[in-house]
Amino acid sequence: MNLEWQALEFRQLTVEWLYAVLRLRQQVFVVEQDCVYLDLDNLDQHAIHMLCSGDGKLLAYQRCLAPGLSYSESSLGRIVTCPSLRGQRLGRALVQRGIVHNLSRWPGSGIRINAQAHLQPFYSELGFIAEGDEYVEDNIPHRQMLYRMPDTG
Repeated sequence: MNLEWQALEFRQLTVEWLYAVLRLRQQVFVVEQDCVYLDLDNLDQHAIHMLCSGDGKLLAYQRCLAPGLSYSESSLGRIVTCPSLRGQRLGRALVQRGIVHNLSRWPGSGIRINAQAHLQPFYSELGFIAEGDEYVEDNIPHRQMLYRMPDTG
């Protein structure tokens, strides 16, 4: 399957893509994780939406937020892959693209994420460092993690 990657502003999302994004987020974060929370938090309108699709279907998604929207650093969030495609390193490719995007768009900012605690090893492998104590958000243990641009000399 050929993968297509897009980074779109909210106004660039078609109604069909927006529906697919919201459906995948609900499928995983609300239904699969049995977590009732308000997904629509008024940040989508300010986000860059990174979509990975194949054969016209949404396979993975994340939103990239500018510094000052959630944290003083830029951030990645709502990171999700289609459940049937887990284990194929699509999530890794997605986050790596998000890191490159945020560092190039907002250089010097760093990237802060709200990681689900069980995914901390995954994000650590990608260069994120855990900060602070674990906390519960929406009945799921989380940990803040920070990615800093490596020193180049």
